[in-house]
Amino acid sequence: MKSLLDCAKFQTHIIKSGLTPRIIDVNHLIYMYSKHSVIKDVQKLFDEMPERNVFTWNAIINTYVKDKNFSIARKLFNAAPFKDYVTYNTMLSGYVNSEGFQDQAVQLFAEMQFVDKVSEYALTTMLGLVTELSLLSYGRQLHSYMLKTGNSLSRYALSSLIVMYSKCGCFRDAWRVYDGSDVRFVDTVSKNTMVAACFREGELEMAQDVFSSRPQSNDEVSWNTMISGFAQNGYEEEAIQLFRRMMEEGFVWNEHSFSSVISACSGVKNLKLGKEIHVLILKEGMSLNPFLSSSLVNLYCKCGLLNYAHSVCTTTQKENPFAVTPLIVGYSETGNMLEARSLFDSLPDKNHVVWTAMISGYVKAHQREDAFQLFRELMTQKTTVPDELIFINLLGACAIHATFNYGKQIHACILRTGTAMDAKLANSLVDMYSKSGNVTYAQRVFQLAVDIDSILYNSMIAGYALHGYENEAIQLFSQMIERDFQPDEVTFLALLSVCRHRGLVKMGEKYFFSMTKDYKISPGTDHYASMIDLYGRANQLEKAVSLMEKLPMEPDAVILGAFLNACKMNRNAELAKAAEYKLLQIEGGNGSRYAQLAGIYASEGKWNEMGRVMKMMREREAKKTAGCSWVYVGDTVHTFISGDRSHSDNDAIYTILGCLIKELPKLSSTIFLEEDLCIFC
Repeated sequence: MKSLLDCAKFQTHIIKSGLTPRIIDVNHLIYMYSKHSVIKDVQKLFDEMPERNVFTWNAIINTYVKDKNFSIARKLFNAAPFKDYVTYNTMLSGYVNSEGFQDQAVQLFAEMQFVDKVSEYALTTMLGLVTELSLLSYGRQLHSYMLKTGNSLSRYALSSLIVMYSKCGCFRDAWRVYDGSDVRFVDTVSKNTMVAACFREGELEMAQDVFSSRPQSNDEVSWNTMISGFAQNGYEEEAIQLFRRMMEEGFVWNEHSFSSVISACSGVKNLKLGKEIHVLILKEGMSLNPFLSSSLVNLYCKCGLLNYAHSVCTTTQKENPFAVTPLIVGYSETGNMLEARSLFDSLPDKNHVVWTAMISGYVKAHQREDAFQLFRELMTQKTTVPDELIFINLLGACAIHATFNYGKQIHACILRTGTAMDAKLANSLVDMYSKSGNVTYAQRVFQLAVDIDSILYNSMIAGYALHGYENEAIQLFSQMIERDFQPDEVTFLALLSVCRHRGLVKMGEKYFFSMTKDYKISPGTDHYASMIDLYGRANQLEKAVSLMEKLPMEPDAVILGAFLNACKMNRNAELAKAAEYKLLQIEGGNGSRYAQLAGIYASEGKWNEMGRVMKMMREREAKKTAGCSWVYVGDTVHTFISGDRSHSDNDAIYTILGCLIKELPKLSSTIFLEEDLCIFC
């Protein structure tokens, strides 16, 4: 009896004949009905059986285990007068493979030890559970039990132990199990398992040694494991070479080989080989394979061929919605949010990757409102937990636009969802609060952070510097050094910012020279610009000139701009004119530079020079970037650009502005009177 129809015919024949069916026949019927999930018929057959054997009980228990009805399965298990290894293993595997029944699995395994029903299958099943839950101590106990009972010698046990130790973070123990085993029991499966463990640990040379030992035992899985391992660890060229060698050694490529080598091609953007692999996939009739189509879409997106990626996605979308995910990521990264959103809306089930890609894309495209709106939609999806990267992107948007209220809401959401506060997330919060003007909140996040690194220190020091907390910034730097955190270029840039705003020349020089002397860090253009600005603010223009002469690189627009400001503050138009030629050579199309030069000449009354610069600006058609500001009213951002009158409330805004301008003379005279009175006090 091979089909359900055959079983039904056979059962009908027995009933019509009035004969008592044999146990073996009923057992077979139970097995077949169970296979097709016809549970009512299984239970009816079982209830009507005059006699039952151990196979009968195992079949009925397995029926309810497959149906995830563990209450009835356990009642039948307890009532069974006959129990063999299969009976126990059926219940155990059911518990292990079902979410929320791990405790029952552990209890049942303890019972199995008491009645001496522990088999190799039970032990490897429990090792799988231990691996999934990362229960290393229990895994060690199982290993000890296997050694005592002689169950550690089989090939399946060996590979299970290697996986358990490797995935529980004890790679050395995994290696000892493999290396100390009798060579007779180290088969291809165990060897492949050890190779995969080596790659998980980043031990690439060790993986190569294991793979090369006894090469006659290698199979297609061995080669695919090596190709995948190199590709995932950033050794794409080695993965590609192994892929070619695999065919030369007489092994056949399959979907796993193709998927891994396409991933390697994506990493190094080897479009030529990627297209060749695509042709092979089409010839082999594997184009509808979900893994391969997703990999191909990702390859073409990484290589900038979104039209190719879209073509692959279109031909496989119905069979493989996962191929849409890398295309959404591709469109989002290139700023094509309309196409990305269209594909996003077409997905019936959305994973965290597409949510992250869309929100990140909106932030990158400066569509902040769309990013927050999509995040609100995400929070209504009870089945989806926001990814950490989503929070980091949204906090970055809040930092750019200085949206304190939105930032606080994101922080509250992080706490409410129980997202782990690692260094990256804490750094984003500190940066957001600092740039939104609330150093106290930033300081509180920093102090409560458990996972602190040098980047987090840099953000807090920069936050203090930005808001004039110079003493706190310097003290925090001292604490950073005391705790053996290594400062970098960003650290010293923040410290120099502190010094130039306070006019601390000696301290600024100390930090600047300490970069190369104590920390072997070569100053960049921003560091030199900060020092020049510091000298300019402190009326020490001669030191700024000396530093300009000693520059180890050609001055760029940032350094020259800082030098021009120093010249302006020290009322030295001659030096500014000397720097003019170099600056306009570099940024001749930037109208802001002409305005800067004109301002310097005007402040010194050199009107001819000012006119010459402005004429040059007009001739070269250099445009000055318009000033932009924004203000939040309620939940809406209102953006204002210099000279722009397109706002919907333009008339009312300028009416109020006119009233304020009329009040300014009265206010200024009041301030002047107060200042005069202070003289006589």
